[in-house]
Formats: sequence, C-alpha cells, structure tokens
Amino acid sequence: MQLGMVGLGRMGSNMVRRLMKGGHECVVFDLDPANVKRMAGEGATGAASLEGLVAKLKAPRAVWVMVPAGGPTERTVTDLAAGLSKGDTIIDGGNSYFKDDVRRAAALAKQGLHYVDAGTSGGVWGLERGYCLMIGGPDEAVGRLDPIFATLAPGLGSIDRTPGREACGGTAERGYLHCGPSGAGHFVKMVHNGIEYGLMQAYAEGFDILKGAAGDEVPEAMRYRIDLADVAEVWRRGSVISSWLLDLTSQALAEDPALDGYTGFVHDSGEGRWTVLAAVEEAVPADVLSAALYARFRSRQTHTFGERVLSAMRKEFGGHVEKP
Repeated sequence: MQLGMVGLGRMGSNMVRRLMKGGHECVVFDLDPANVKRMAGEGATGAASLEGLVAKLKAPRAVWVMVPAGGPTERTVTDLAAGLSKGDTIIDGGNSYFKDDVRRAAALAKQGLHYVDAGTSGGVWGLERGYCLMIGGPDEAVGRLDPIFATLAPGLGSIDRTPGREACGGTAERGYLHCGPSGAGHFVKMVHNGIEYGLMQAYAEGFDILKGAAGDEVPEAMRYRIDLADVAEVWRRGSVISSWLLDLTSQALAEDPALDGYTGFVHDSGEGRWTVLAAVEEAVPADVLSAALYARFRSRQTHTFGERVLSAMRKEFGGHVEKP
C-alpha cells in the first residue's frame, strides 16, 4: 500500500522503515531536506514540499502526519487539506488533544476528507518492537488503512495469549485497535500516557527510598547500601512488578548507576495534563495520576534521585533528552 509520511523525526523515520520493510511504498516529506534525502537513500520517495508529496500519491491518498502536537500539526493538516481530494485521508499519529481531533474531523468532512487519529506508542524502539496503535475515525477510512496499521503494530509476537482471547476476535492482541469515532484513538492514548506517568512515578519513588536507606536520617544499624542496578535487574526476573519500564530503568542504572548524567528536571508532554482534565470533567477521582503530574511540576524547582530515575526512563523509551 502507498502512504505519505510528513515528519521524519525519531518515530516518523522508523515508522517509514518498518513500513518499507513490510512491502509498503512511502512518499516522505520533512522540513529538513537532509532527513528526506536520508530516507530516499533507504528506498522512500522523497518530496520537496507538501504539494509535491500529494502529487506523488495515487488516489485515494493517505497521508500520515508525525509532527509535534499543537501548532505544527494544525498547520500541517490545514495545508494538506488544501491539496487533497474527496475520499483522501489524513492520519494524525502525534499526541494531539482528542478535542482537536473532533473539531478537525468535522471540518475536513465538509471537504469530503477522512480524518483518522492514531495514538502511537513505541518510542525509539518501535522499529524493532512495533508500535501499539490506538485508532479513532470513520470505519471506511480505518478499514482501508488496515494493512498499514497491521504492519506498524507488533503482531502476536511471543507474548502469551490471554486465556479465552481466541473467542474475542479483533485486532487488539495484534497491537492495534479501532477505539471508536474521531478523537477516540487519541483519548485512549491520552489515558495511556497518564497511566504511564503514574507507573514511572511509582518506580522513581521506590528507587529513591532504596537509595535513601543509606542516608544519615536512618539509624546506623538500619542503614543499607543497596545496589540499585542489581535490584532493578532482579525485579525483572519473575517479579510481579516487572515491566518494560523496569527493563529500561535497569538498563539506565547499568549504564550510569548514580544517574549523574541527569539533573532530575522532568518535562511533561501534555497528555498527563489532559488526562487529569478529563478526570475532572468526568468527576472521576485520579489521585495517583494527578500526583504524578504535580511531581513533574515540582521537579523543575527541586530535584531528587527519583526524578533522575524518571528522566532516565524518558530517555530510554522515547529518546527524550533533558533540556537545559
């Protein structure tokens, strides 16, 4: 299948690579010509502009937008829509606010264009592991794009099947899901990232407590100098709290046991805030997720070892480098 890709950052370029490996044809554009040239050298068809990208696609066209949420996505969707035709589809794979998706979908529908929101999780590891996709949009457009989603997703892989899942059917166990109409995909991804905040904060606080066991505040007879890298590693082996985030924490601690390469200044990318806002609108208590978000705010004023753990995890799974 043919797909246009706008945005060739860490995730966009790796998604193109995975799609081409799966036999799809990709036409690519990025504001940095060097990124386009690099992907063209790997087999993609390069375009020098959005107009050029649209011209190289066959109708009905499908263009995946993988640029930062907010203004960049808004401008890209608007500019693309001006050159597309009835029956074409724009897919927003970034971390857009789901309410923006609902608005854009309604506006594009007046032009006869389909809008699909695809919450994408996988970070810098997606090329190898595949991307978990949470999709919103009209049935017709999502169905036509199924070969793209199936290629990007992890597939069944080596994960044990959930008992009884065979009778359920669907694509969820292959790593992608049509969650509902426009906005539903990014809504699910938003909550996914809110949960991610809470999980990361729990690990960070736990390792901070382990490190603090050697502190002067503790009675000398109860001071423990615990090897945090070893603890992370042993927890990976059969522990009830094992996870991919713990795998990445173990890797970070093995590389830098004191995490001296991190200050503990922890950014938030928006989805945590939106999840808490959704909880407020729904009158749903979200104590852990709210506290995790506020802990990130506090990290920008004072820094603990736990916040260095948080920062290390963000770098390991998403390639996020601390900003000065």
